[in-house]
Amino acid sequence: MSPSPKITPFLWFDGSAEEAMNHYVSIFPNSRILGVTRHGDTVFTATFEIEGQKFMVLNGGPAFKFNEAISLFVNCESQGEVDDLWEKLAAGGQKGRCGWLKDKFGLSLQIIPSALGEMLQDKDPAKAKRVMEAMLQMDKIDIERLREAYNL
Repeated sequence: MSPSPKITPFLWFDGSAEEAMNHYVSIFPNSRILGVTRHGDTVFTATFEIEGQKFMVLNGGPAFKFNEAISLFVNCESQGEVDDLWEKLAAGGQKGRCGWLKDKFGLSLQIIPSALGEMLQDKDPAKAKRVMEAMLQMDKIDIERLREAYNL
């Protein structure tokens, strides 16, 4: 049995913890539900895993809402993965700028290709600046447009 992680994101929902957990597990291929604690017919807490990262959810009531002060950063390896996750996670929510979105539960996520970080960290500051300027004009991140700016 592997040791528990030192830090686990804990997400507070107002009655939709089970729906949210099932939603995330249905979107990410390498995910699973680990455990559920019920209070009557309602999920009180649950634990699930996406790509080896554990999450806990709680139906805690309406006292707290998600905001942009914290988000989940989703590293993508291809434009296809960016496109797929962008559409699935934004469904019923709100698409934002620079790869940010709010899902239908109000949780902020960043759908970011690894290529963006690689280009932004280039030793040539002019290339990195062009990539940053291109990214700032985007909603969903477009790797090809970033590469065009990078290669100018």
